[in-house]
Amino acid sequence: MSGRAGFFVRKVGWALVTIAVVVTFNFLLFRVLPGDPAKSGLRDPRLNPAAVEALRERFGLDKPVFLNLESGNPLDTQFTAYLGALSRGDLGTSYAFRDQAVSDMIGQALVNTLWLILPAEVFAIVLGAGLGLFAAWKRGRAADVAAVTFSLFMWAMPIFFLGIIMLVAGANWFGLPAGGRITIGVEHASFLDLAWDVGRHLLLPTLTLGLALLGEYMLIMRSSVLEVFGEDYILTARAKGLSTYRIIRHHALRNAMLPMVTLVALTLGFTVAGAIQVEAVFSWPGLGALTVNAVADRDYPVLQGAFLLLAVAVVVANLGAELVYGWLDPRVSEE
Repeated sequence: MSGRAGFFVRKVGWALVTIAVVVTFNFLLFRVLPGDPAKSGLRDPRLNPAAVEALRERFGLDKPVFLNLESGNPLDTQFTAYLGALSRGDLGTSYAFRDQAVSDMIGQALVNTLWLILPAEVFAIVLGAGLGLFAAWKRGRAADVAAVTFSLFMWAMPIFFLGIIMLVAGANWFGLPAGGRITIGVEHASFLDLAWDVGRHLLLPTLTLGLALLGEYMLIMRSSVLEVFGEDYILTARAKGLSTYRIIRHHALRNAMLPMVTLVALTLGFTVAGAIQVEAVFSWPGLGALTVNAVADRDYPVLQGAFLLLAVAVVVANLGAELVYGWLDPRVSEE
């Protein structure tokens, strides 16, 4: 198998292998931590030995980790139970919130996180790419210097500090909500009222995350466009008398987008985890807040599910970047 079909199969195959390694590592990571999760996860040191043993049996912690030599079924282990539950979409039950499915908790938090990061990513990509193109077009002029200075400033600023500045400025100058997802104690007369309330709460964290991501996109896009401007086919287009706008649109933009595709995919995967600081500053009930609370509660099933989701998001984002890269540049898929 060769060509684009072979390229697709190879990339998907390596992604599946990586996910399998991630699943195994994610399982082991929380088995090597010190302490008894049946006791520490429930935050009750007064549990008697019989109660602790009952909890261990309930959560499957009484079984061997990988190989069961004491029973007639050597595969009756924590690892096989974990894989079986994972194949059914079952991430277990929370230790801290008894009888509450981890998949439901993570699913609800993921929806809130996606409401935060997707608009922020779109804002950062569109404005960052636009600024990068504009700065490359005006290379060496005052507009280029101003754009690069602004991008470097936003890239270097710690995201939590930027969030605090945005929180204070937005709350004091514009009367925007300082935290949470909705206004507590307010009954919304219609869906539009609810959407307006959520949108007002979402504005500050979205702008914070978008501005934090914008600088890197702008700098990479500017550098990529300037590199493409030095290619022979661009010189040929200039020799034909084409305007700078037509050269950028019809010749430079597609090739300049290759590094941007990789950066966007990588950033999108890590942004799911990187939004933790923004969610903490603005008290946004997403994956970040859920993970922080799970660490404090030693809620291992929630942490295990959250880490697995974040790791798979990075792998899938990388796979998407490689496939789009191969589509934009056919030479990659033919290697």
